[in-house]
Amino acid sequence: MFPPPMQVNVQRISPVMMEVQVEVPADMVRAEVDKAYANLGKKAHVRGFRPGKVPRNVLTQLFAPQVHNDVMNAIVNTTLPKALEEKSVTPVSTPNVEAGKVEANAAFSYKARFEVQPEIDGGTVKYEGFELTRPRTTADEKLVEDQLEQLRQRHARLEAPSPARATQTGDVLTIDFKLSVDGKEMKDGGGEGVQLELGSGQVLPDLDAALVGKNVDEKLEVDAKFPDNHPSKELAGKTGHFSVTVRDVKAKVMPNLDDEFAKDVGQYQTLVELRADIHTKLEKALKDQAEAALAEQIVQKLNEANPLEVPPSLVEQQARIMEQELVQQARRMGQRFTQEQAQALQGRIREDAEKKVRAGLLMAAIAKKHEFKVTDEDIEKGLGELAQETGKNVAKLKVEYREQSKRNMLIGMILEDKILDFLEGKSKITDAPVGGVPDVKEEVEGKDEKKKSKKKEKDDK
Repeated sequence: MFPPPMQVNVQRISPVMMEVQVEVPADMVRAEVDKAYANLGKKAHVRGFRPGKVPRNVLTQLFAPQVHNDVMNAIVNTTLPKALEEKSVTPVSTPNVEAGKVEANAAFSYKARFEVQPEIDGGTVKYEGFELTRPRTTADEKLVEDQLEQLRQRHARLEAPSPARATQTGDVLTIDFKLSVDGKEMKDGGGEGVQLELGSGQVLPDLDAALVGKNVDEKLEVDAKFPDNHPSKELAGKTGHFSVTVRDVKAKVMPNLDDEFAKDVGQYQTLVELRADIHTKLEKALKDQAEAALAEQIVQKLNEANPLEVPPSLVEQQARIMEQELVQQARRMGQRFTQEQAQALQGRIREDAEKKVRAGLLMAAIAKKHEFKVTDEDIEKGLGELAQETGKNVAKLKVEYREQSKRNMLIGMILEDKILDFLEGKSKITDAPVGGVPDVKEEVEGKDEKKKSKKKEKDDK
């Protein structure tokens, strides 16, 4: 006669929380207890008994609590996955188990609580008629000229003015300074040999203005107010007193905008080639920015139109990913966050993470309803675009993306793009006349670095 099966009851106690109650029959419990004592008897060391010869009643007196705990864990670890599979339930958080008492000749029961994804009917998700604004996607001549001017600024030579003169906006100064606040000198508020460019916004406006019209070795005393939102609480909203000595003055000597300049900044033969490349990169960057801006607006609109509860554990996971990305970005840019900034950012990151998780769940429901699929052709196209962006060989990428986790990531990105395109098609999009302007410095000067490296190799030979 077969033993009775375990009893499983599932209850959704909130849109994102589920409880599973499991009762394991006495025969299964008895078998687990017997197995636990058998294993224990083989290795237990009890005075007066040889190993493997300790009677069961002695083991029970000495080790019952330990055995019962081991049996409880063994039963839960064995039966919970089966119970979840039987009921087609997928937790998104680690189950919190509340177990009953283990008795050798009685049934054992426990309940497990865990987070799950909310049930979303794709047919009820609101996603049509969103009003979106697309930033500019075309690069006019002024944008190209602005980028060229920035390149000229970065490639300017620094030379001492001849004849010597007073400082003026655009000069690069080297200064020594001390800072006092409320009559107290700030320990880490000064510096020696500090370089700054006048008029660039690197220092407080009052200090910048006071440094104009000064000469080398000239000393000055300046009061300058710190902004209310300054990262340091010690300085925010206060007026600092700066004692400054101008140590050196250099003027920027701008390169001529000609074919030689184009050759210096990258692998270009003419200024026309440089202009064309900047225009192409600007338009691609503007298009990428516009698509990212539309995606952000869709995420926001989906959240506003569908305020459903989301699993906190998924929000935490997403927040950690976003925090890591932000920290890495800050390191690349040489930035550091104060404790106050970090706390403010954490709150904003968590809010954004919740919106992103909610939008992701909603888009998944939309994709399921409309049976979106990623075809082999989609993957081929995706790998081709990836090769173009990264400069890697397509054949090598195909080998690299055979690895399942990478392939799944690529499929997820392609699917997300398909859903976003679908949602854009269901929205009312207005083109904005102006928008943020990307900087193509990395693309252009990246070529310059390769060129310099090759030139150095040639010179070394």
